[in-house]
Amino acid sequence: MNRGETMNDLASIKSKFNETTGEKFIELKNIKKNFGDLKVLKDINIDVARGEVVCIIGASGSGKSTLLRCINHLERITAGKIMIKGEVTDYREDDTDMIKLTHKNISSLCSEVGMVFQRFNLFPHMTVIENIIEAPMLVKKEKKQAITEYALELLELVGLMDKIDEYPAKL
Repeated sequence: MNRGETMNDLASIKSKFNETTGEKFIELKNIKKNFGDLKVLKDINIDVARGEVVCIIGASGSGKSTLLRCINHLERITAGKIMIKGEVTDYREDDTDMIKLTHKNISSLCSEVGMVFQRFNLFPHMTVIENIIEAPMLVKKEKKQAITEYALELLELVGLMDKIDEYPAKL
């Protein structure tokens, strides 16, 4: 990623905060998730447009985190279809794969979907900026200089530039 691409990405992110395109980014069709006899997700249907911000609210144990984990392939669904950017990432019926996708294909699509864990743990030995750039460098093989510039822009966007060199214990 070069500086021009970084700035284009930032402009894209800023515009996504302000408007949705109506284009479906995530589609969940008849999602079911069971843990043994316990039915956690029961026929969930959701469409999320590109740029749309969605909050999932519910009681403890109601399946919010399980749903997010299924979208990100940290859990497999029991039945239903998950599509990201119009491409099927999971399609199962009665715990049986109806379509076989490669790990690489799923990883590529899921790399565009993010989630924050309930107990998000930053690396305590790393500063804010180091925590931000670690995943893109490790997972997407981004160059340190380019992703650092991008991270700085994001910190400025959300008003956290003054925290750049802080460690998680000081936040």
